[in-house]
Amino acid sequence: MPVFRPSANTVARLVLIGLLVVPLAFVGLGYALERSDYVTGQNETVEQPIPFSHAHHSGEIGIDCRYCHTSVEVSAKAGLPPTTTCMSCHSQLWTQADMLAPVRESLATGVRLHWKPVNDLPDYVYFNHSVHVTNGIACTDCHGSVGEMRLMRQAAPLTMDWCLDCHRDPVPHLQPPEMITYPYRTVSRMSEIDQAPLAEFYDIHSEGLTDCSTCHR
Repeated sequence: MPVFRPSANTVARLVLIGLLVVPLAFVGLGYALERSDYVTGQNETVEQPIPFSHAHHSGEIGIDCRYCHTSVEVSAKAGLPPTTTCMSCHSQLWTQADMLAPVRESLATGVRLHWKPVNDLPDYVYFNHSVHVTNGIACTDCHGSVGEMRLMRQAAPLTMDWCLDCHRDPVPHLQPPEMITYPYRTVSRMSEIDQAPLAEFYDIHSEGLTDCSTCHR
């Protein structure tokens, strides 16, 4: 009398296949989840004290990024505007708008508006805004086409791979100085003929840009 039924071979094969496929499936699922919007926060819109529209202020009116983010060219942080910056216009425009009630209250009480970070890197990552914008990287390269955003959202995944793609070859990302704070992302990259002078102008070298200590200090 046979010890195993004829179907035993089939079962054994399925078990062996499962031992190989299931771990690989879990690895693939974890890899996909790690790069999903759910984990990276890409395309996530953060609720703010007031629904500030970059599309209106920077896109339609043409207010330069540096009017509100005053330290972006000289500091690691871009800076957030104090209430007085908002009221430099809104003391005369839309003075009684319900939407701007938190701004008026902030001015009256002296308590700053609590803006929430949209592009929030982990504490173990060092990022310097001034190094990027003074060396040819436009605001929109990381923040997306803010001139079209009614509500600000995280445009990029901000993963290590995403950062390294630029650090390995920064030259195609370079823009002339007058385009650094342009609120719309350019449709196409500059030609190689135009890129070379920009690399020389900004004195860009890829050496050292991928060292661990560049971003992890």
